[in-house]
Amino acid sequence: MNVSKTDAEQGSTIQWSQAVRAMLLAWLIPGAGHFALGRRRRALAFGIIVLACLAIGVSLYGNLYRIVPERPLTVLATIACLGTGVPYLGLRFLIGYTGDLVAPGFEYGSAFILTAGLMNLLLILDTWDMASGQKE
Repeated sequence: MNVSKTDAEQGSTIQWSQAVRAMLLAWLIPGAGHFALGRRRRALAFGIIVLACLAIGVSLYGNLYRIVPERPLTVLATIACLGTGVPYLGLRFLIGYTGDLVAPGFEYGSAFILTAGLMNLLLILDTWDMASGQKE
């Protein structure tokens, strides 16, 4: 017996896969999820904002967090920084950037880097809402 999906079930499957794809793109490259959903200006604005925050943080020698044993809050900070996706991975593993604890702007830079990651995590959720039809 061959059972086919109804149009509503197929639509929700397509919608769900589009939402997951948009979320993955949004995590990999800030703004790419919105771009994939056809929101070009929004994508450009969000991408610039997130990457500018990250660049300011790096220029101030802020901490690009990584997990440190015996310090559980570094797990949360690392997840926040990982929110920027490929830029975090590039800074951490390609360039070897960590920050400079004695730099005058270290604390402000760390705040900018964390803000960039957390902003992008919120934008990932925004792409989910748009792709799944919960937001226009």
